[in-house]
Amino acid sequence: MAVACVTPKGETMASTTHRRPLRYLLATLMGTLTLATVVQTAALGTAAADPGSIPIESVANSGSAETGSASDPVAGGTGSASSGSGTGSASGSASGSAMVPVSSPRARTALSIAQSQLGKPYKWGGTGPNSFDCSGLVQWAYRWVGIFLPRTTWQQAKAGSAVPIWAIQPGDVVIVNRDASHEGIYVGNGMVLNAYDYGVGVVYTPITQFHIFAIRRFF
Repeated sequence: MAVACVTPKGETMASTTHRRPLRYLLATLMGTLTLATVVQTAALGTAAADPGSIPIESVANSGSAETGSASDPVAGGTGSASSGSGTGSASGSASGSAMVPVSSPRARTALSIAQSQLGKPYKWGGTGPNSFDCSGLVQWAYRWVGIFLPRTTWQQAKAGSAVPIWAIQPGDVVIVNRDASHEGIYVGNGMVLNAYDYGVGVVYTPITQFHIFAIRRFF
């Protein structure tokens, strides 16, 4: 025998009768909520299946002589000279390996011009043609081939294209010392042409004598 709810005698049937419309109302309400959930789920599934309908935030990343970072330039990266003449880029492949730009014919010519200054005296702030400091020599030689570099070693370390040590070519600019305070032009065979210091002048120096901060290539 089924038991209803505990109510005073004579009220069981009336209470049951009054509850039926309430049950129907609750059932209708639950059905409506369930239908809304199904519609919302279907809509989300459609959006996920169509990536074009979902806004995607894209972030560009670039470097320059004014804003680019030279904290790890040997590992790769891009930058541009403030004059716009020393631009270049290093791109990555699908495998993740770096694609290094080809050697620069103009940079090789700049190297030959710089070599014509061998033996010239060093002078801090010297930009030639009678005396040079390190960045002054590099800037002077490159200017002869139409590439206008920034003045200081720190600015040049952010310009042009980054080159890893294994891909260095004659004509590349080598910025050295842990504070990027000196530089020269790579000659080949492990040698760098640079305006070394007072009493030494423009000479060849083994690259192994320096801590390499950055290698930059200009076209």
